[in-house]
Amino acid sequence: MLPDNPTRDQIEAVFANDRFATQAAGCRVVEGERGRAVCEMELADIHKNAMGNVMGGAIFTLADFALAVSCNIGEEPTVSVDSNISFLRATQGTRLTATSVCDKPGRHLGFYTVTVKDDLGKDIARMTATCYR
Repeated sequence: MLPDNPTRDQIEAVFANDRFATQAAGCRVVEGERGRAVCEMELADIHKNAMGNVMGGAIFTLADFALAVSCNIGEEPTVSVDSNISFLRATQGTRLTATSVCDKPGRHLGFYTVTVKDDLGKDIARMTATCYR
């Protein structure tokens, strides 16, 4: 889908079509290379649930977006087939950063871990995913 070490402009051009993550949720690519990606989301009222905390779905969207970027650089087109997320704490910050790292690339299956932190340095969530190429 993308070369091993694409520019951020190349990554953004491909993932601009992921309109839910980029336009509705406000996710953006910070950096990406084969097997690794970093994405951010500035938090706004639209990301909050009825209790005033950041909604789990917003956190998952950011984690899933980082996963999509990391598993589609230098690989055949890849989709996730299984994801498990653990929410560790509510954030008091204003920005979330998701870092996706490939634990084991494979010919047909890839295994990834995504960590989500806030701008206060707190661990917010951890996601593991299996992807199919």
